[in-house]
Amino acid sequence: MTTTRTLLDEAIYQKYIVPTEREAGRWVGPEFEFPVISLHKCPVSIPGLQEVVKAFAVRFGFSRIKRDDNGDIYSLADPVTGDDLSFDCSFNTLELSFGKERSIVVLDGRFRQYYAFLQKALRRRGMMLTGMGANPYHRYNTYAPIANDRYRMLAKYLRSYREYGMPNAHDIPEFSMICAASQVQLDVARDDIIETINTFGRLEPVKALLFANSLFDRLPDLLISRDYLWRYSMQGYDPHNLDMYAMDLHDLDEYIAYVRSQSMYCVEKDGVYLHFKPIVLEDYVQREAVEGTYFDGETWRTHVFTPGIEDIAHLRTFKFEDLTYRGTIEFRSACEQPVSEVFCHAAFHAGLAERTDELAALLEADTALYGHGFTPAELREIFTYRELPYFVDRRAVSDLLTRVVALAEEGLHDRGMGEERYLAPLYDRAARLTNPAREMAAGLARGDAVEDWIERYAALD
Repeated sequence: MTTTRTLLDEAIYQKYIVPTEREAGRWVGPEFEFPVISLHKCPVSIPGLQEVVKAFAVRFGFSRIKRDDNGDIYSLADPVTGDDLSFDCSFNTLELSFGKERSIVVLDGRFRQYYAFLQKALRRRGMMLTGMGANPYHRYNTYAPIANDRYRMLAKYLRSYREYGMPNAHDIPEFSMICAASQVQLDVARDDIIETINTFGRLEPVKALLFANSLFDRLPDLLISRDYLWRYSMQGYDPHNLDMYAMDLHDLDEYIAYVRSQSMYCVEKDGVYLHFKPIVLEDYVQREAVEGTYFDGETWRTHVFTPGIEDIAHLRTFKFEDLTYRGTIEFRSACEQPVSEVFCHAAFHAGLAERTDELAALLEADTALYGHGFTPAELREIFTYRELPYFVDRRAVSDLLTRVVALAEEGLHDRGMGEERYLAPLYDRAARLTNPAREMAAGLARGDAVEDWIERYAALD
């Protein structure tokens, strides 16, 4: 007799594992999220943004356009390259995501054209983009979600932390309209899934030290506010839905069991987009009915629906290393980087993906970070703070970071596409044990104006 668990496991396998059952290419798919800044220290102008994206569509031939319920464009894509310009959660964050390419150099060429056009057009309208992981002008913004079912649902869900009894939740549910990430997707083959997740999970403390860039004045002790804001929100209601795996996976069966333990919190059902208190997936598919909340165009209403295994299509997770339905692993833990260094994150991962075995051995032998009684997840959290912990030998940690970056450079050399130059900022950060957030924090402490850093991290060169 076929059980519900068996059917669920098969659905998980079909969604996540089957797309990896082919020879993985060396494709790279980066995504950049940039805070939109009003130079007048007021909410960004949606009409002004609409003028910019319409001009962008004409200039670059982006014809696949999506509009919200107000008629405003929130996404437009190039049907040839797959590149997409969109707004993430609200009109406070502009995202550029790229169709897969083999060469980061090629992607950089397109990015530079897009960014230069956008920045010039935005400045003419009293706005600009900058390369930071938290919007430095967040206090001037309004926090209306993009007027479509998905983002309206998400904003309402994130505000439900009291209703749903989220323990230790912060009172910044609008964080999704403040934070900005630098993400990249890389192809992965079926046989490499577990090693890739485990190895890059152990790398997370290193990445915290190299890529921190989300200073947020309401969390003054942190260089990476994004981790905290996500973890202690409704997105972190089920810890299995985000952050690290916190333990090594041993095989695909264990990975599938882990997915069963993740939680559903939204679904499209009966023609509406619903959210509800998170329910562990294995429990969700066995329930006869679930009550959710949806917006009917005027007010929020409840609706009882019948769950199904097919709803796994709406399982939304935010792991630092997230296996996707595209046959890729998406690396999601990095803050957005200064614009002049924006490809360092993608290059770092593309290079290390060529050297996974060597990276695993390097981290296994390490005593600079490991061997002090802390797990990788604990170390990641420790290194989100401004103050380095007592056990850090700066020279030894700097040497480890340099060796990891050098390993990434070897991998990029093997790719043979001239991408090594994108790692140059990381060598400097490793040598000085610094990162963009630490540099900015030091500058602000010296009396620099935040505008100086907004401009510095917005510069293309």
